[in-house]
Amino acid sequence: MRVSRGLRDVYAQKALNQIPRLLGNQDRNPFSPAYGCFHRDYWLDKTSDFPDAVRQFGVHSLALVYAYDFPGNIYKGKAKIRDWAVAGMMFWTKIQHKEGSFDEFYPYERGWVGPTAFTMFAVAEAYGVLKDEMTPAEREKVLRAIKKAADFIAAGEAEEDHLANHHAMASLAVWKASRLLNDDTLLRGYERLLEGYLAYHDKAEGWSREYDGIDPGYLSASVSFLGKIYQDNRSPAILDIMRRTIECCSYFVYPNGYYAGSMGSRNTLHFYPHGFEVFSNEIPLAGAVAEKMLKALSENKLVPPEIISDRYVFYRVPEYLQAYLDYGERPLPLPELPCEQASFERYFNNAKIWIKKTPRHYCIANLAKGGVIKVFDSENGKLILNDCGMIGELSTGEIVTSQWVDPSYTIASSGEGWEVSGNMNRVPSHKHFTLFKNIVFRTVLLLIGWHPGLAHLLKGKIRRMLILGNRPVPVRFKRIFRVVGEEFHLTNEIHVQTGARFSRLSFGDEFFVRYVPQSRYFQAQELEITGYSCDGAELKTLNENGLLTKTFTVKG
Repeated sequence: MRVSRGLRDVYAQKALNQIPRLLGNQDRNPFSPAYGCFHRDYWLDKTSDFPDAVRQFGVHSLALVYAYDFPGNIYKGKAKIRDWAVAGMMFWTKIQHKEGSFDEFYPYERGWVGPTAFTMFAVAEAYGVLKDEMTPAEREKVLRAIKKAADFIAAGEAEEDHLANHHAMASLAVWKASRLLNDDTLLRGYERLLEGYLAYHDKAEGWSREYDGIDPGYLSASVSFLGKIYQDNRSPAILDIMRRTIECCSYFVYPNGYYAGSMGSRNTLHFYPHGFEVFSNEIPLAGAVAEKMLKALSENKLVPPEIISDRYVFYRVPEYLQAYLDYGERPLPLPELPCEQASFERYFNNAKIWIKKTPRHYCIANLAKGGVIKVFDSENGKLILNDCGMIGELSTGEIVTSQWVDPSYTIASSGEGWEVSGNMNRVPSHKHFTLFKNIVFRTVLLLIGWHPGLAHLLKGKIRRMLILGNRPVPVRFKRIFRVVGEEFHLTNEIHVQTGARFSRLSFGDEFFVRYVPQSRYFQAQELEITGYSCDGAELKTLNENGLLTKTFTVKG
């Protein structure tokens, strides 16, 4: 008995439905100087002063729908689709910097993986599909740009990246370029880059570091990127890495069909399916994860392409198209996912992920992140507790939270529960551009953007300012979670120290504080749980006495 092919078609349907959106974002006028550009804000709306290279990832989708028989594919073999894909590649070569890099978020960014490796991979894949229908001049121009980009990527990151999935994508991009160009120097570069990825990988627990902790959404991206390499080289080392990585990912597949989210260091809700399909024949658990997530996708859970922003939908469409093409037939019964198993306890000591499965419930918490926790009724899949910690506003206007990855936290755990305590941190990402700030920023870009080293120093500074580091405030917190039979008790203590006063304070619910562009998409499960906001009397008690304790009990 096998899983029906109809569910497989969901991959193709979700992707094909977005092709008009991709084409609507592309300048398809051959007489336009931006012909082939997928950044509508630049070429049409004129609200951007530079073309975002990441959107040229659209060439991969166009090449795939031009060449392959997907169910309901009206684009197969259409000359216009081919011409627009080639135009997209040509525009990509046009906006490349001299040293091989590209820009994504601002002019002269010269990004390592975000714009350069991702788009180089997409262009290399599109070129592989369409090269026989391109002119010699077009082929030469694309190959020359791929070589420059691959050399830039192979030189290594110089912008304080700290993102494992970027190192995985850098490995993939240079691997593809080395094969396409038959370049042994790039092959050695790929080997160095893969070692760079492994420096971020926790072999014992199967996860890879995203800034300062585990992020299951981007971990699924690493599975996808390394899976694409594995398709070519069948490396036993990659397969071994993926066995542990896929097992780690499986703990973040929830009974209600959603995945990851606020459990991760970067709050990402997305799931990259292609790698799981690639490995499903050799790692049965990969097939089980893929099947659960595919069913969820068919129910409009996860982060379907239709709700993704214009910048990032370009990534997701070819991911689903490739998942359809490489769908792994999986015999039943599939292995049980952790949320489907009988009672067990698991603690990832390095990641600080606490998991407990009772006969009726599935509990998972990230203690490194201040004790973010989710509890599900595993019988009906309902989310019954979703608590991302405490968030409040001080009288100074600063937003502070317990939801932060801070290595100074004191953490204790057992089979019955856990405790986390430490200082709250100030949230740094609640900042916006003003006209004056934008003028200053653009002026700085004009002054130093010509120099790659200075551009990378600037990007590292921006990342530290918006994302990285700890900003403790004089407010202590403690969170204590206990499992008593099928009841769950969560106690929050706040100790206000000298000089701090709260004007607002909330407990629980789903909220995000770290700046991550591929996060904060709406999911229907948010409607099932509400948080608690302190009233005036409670705030007065906290500010005058310096202590507030709130305990919440959830009965299964």
